[in-house]
Amino acid sequence: MVKIAFVFPGQGSQFVGMGKDFYDHVPSARELLEEANEVLGYDLANICFNGPEETLRLTENTQPALLAHSTMALKILRENGIDSVIAAGHSLGEFSALVSAGALQFKDAVRLVRLRGQFMQEAVPIGVGTMAAIIGLPIDTLQKLCDQVSEESCIVQPANLNSPVQTVIAGHKEAVLQASEKALQAGAKKAVPLPVSAPFHSALMKPAEIKLQKELEQTEFHDLSFPVITNIEAKPITKGSEARSALVKQVCSPVRWSETMQVLMDQGIDTVIELGSGKVLSGLIKRFNRNINCYQVGDRESLSQTLAALNAN
Repeated sequence: MVKIAFVFPGQGSQFVGMGKDFYDHVPSARELLEEANEVLGYDLANICFNGPEETLRLTENTQPALLAHSTMALKILRENGIDSVIAAGHSLGEFSALVSAGALQFKDAVRLVRLRGQFMQEAVPIGVGTMAAIIGLPIDTLQKLCDQVSEESCIVQPANLNSPVQTVIAGHKEAVLQASEKALQAGAKKAVPLPVSAPFHSALMKPAEIKLQKELEQTEFHDLSFPVITNIEAKPITKGSEARSALVKQVCSPVRWSETMQVLMDQGIDTVIELGSGKVLSGLIKRFNRNINCYQVGDRESLSQTLAALNAN
């Protein structure tokens, strides 16, 4: 029997036009996005479909847009009889994963991720912080380099532990540049600056964590219908209280995605479906273990391909 995991992307996967095919042709998807519009008090659908890209890229818009697209795909997959036994999400995607497991209502998640985006942008002025992807250097070596560079007023730290050969660092712009240079000198294949507006998953996000915690404490969480692997510990949780705590702690802590992929393997997962925008996570998982069947569902064509492949198994 096929054991399916759902995975949900984070920021960077958004694109102008996301979700439009589902919205135009699937009534339940249209209803979901209209619910998001109502919760937010503005036309998220228009930003998703028409941009401009600079507007969609604003963190406070990107986060609800990705959540909505992922949840549309989730709803449509379930209408076609496909569900998972476990889920995980990368950063923002953890909210989508918790919606899929019933820990959070969609309307609450939309409101929270909009605020999360605002809080994160407010935490660090634009231009002060940044992120960079370091390719081909072990995490232990990179951690030591970050420690060497960091000072109290100028820090850098690992932020996304994406795979054994890819780690994203975040912090003050100057410290990230210094750590990137040191990484290349130490043998990294590449150090790629990321087009982001804030140093996510670093200690600089502490003001955002404090504000988000207050909002999360006022939001109802339910126990999960299936486990979700958290970013903060890379362990499956099933309690609503654990979900709330994980969302607070992940704001300033690294996304432990490499370990998350290993947990999926340990759980006997043989099929992974990435829901929403892009193929970043399914690509990472395929490189991590080539024996895993990886699919992505973001429109009707990819839905048809995925359903055909699953029915053939």
